[in-house]
Amino acid sequence: MISDQPKVRLLLILSAVFIACAVTAELISSKVFIIDISIGSWEIGSFPGVVGILPWPIVFLVTDVLNEFYGKKTVRFLSILTCFIIALAFIIVSIAMEVETILPSPTNEEFSAVFGMSRWIIAGSIAAFLISQLIDSMIFWLIKRSTGDRWIWLRSTGSTVVSQLIDSFVVLYIGFVLPGKLPEGTGFIETGMTNYVIKLLIAVGLTPAIYLMHWLVRVYLGKATVIELQQQASGEAESTKI
Repeated sequence: MISDQPKVRLLLILSAVFIACAVTAELISSKVFIIDISIGSWEIGSFPGVVGILPWPIVFLVTDVLNEFYGKKTVRFLSILTCFIIALAFIIVSIAMEVETILPSPTNEEFSAVFGMSRWIIAGSIAAFLISQLIDSMIFWLIKRSTGDRWIWLRSTGSTVVSQLIDSFVVLYIGFVLPGKLPEGTGFIETGMTNYVIKLLIAVGLTPAIYLMHWLVRVYLGKATVIELQQQASGEAESTKI
């Protein structure tokens, strides 16, 4: 039976959204697109990006709320659980690719072209996701220890700035450079920086949404529950190593 406690229901909802967006991001990460960047009449250039960044605004928001109200241990557990679910999703997809098809459904080649990411990309995606999430939580609580409940934007955006820099390059290096699909040089740096800059702009642009999410959570849970959750989350951060 699902608990009738709002804090439990909210945690279940946030966890489901978090996992769904993370798995979707990994499944669509094999598609690369070109981003044309210009300021007015000044054309800066065209840069490659990975379409898997599209669900990340939601992941950023959910991670922030989980850190703030449910604590570091919850974020770590959910991040590790998500990695197992991503791996399970890829196993199921791999089995599906081996099943023979009949017309008018997509051919095996068409199906594999969409879902058939290499093991290197899968390993890179899982490693980058887990490392970035753990670093995000660590930096979030380092900042919160220094600022208390002030400056929500600083701990939310600051943790994302560092964690996504690592995420953007780890997934590219493991998934594309190590298997020889992307040269370790200009192409690697350009693609990594493009993905990182996009995520950085998204993180900054989400600042109003972060404050809105905090307000909605406080309204939904009530002041007493919010205080209880934040005290518990802070206590966990103080009692464990960051």
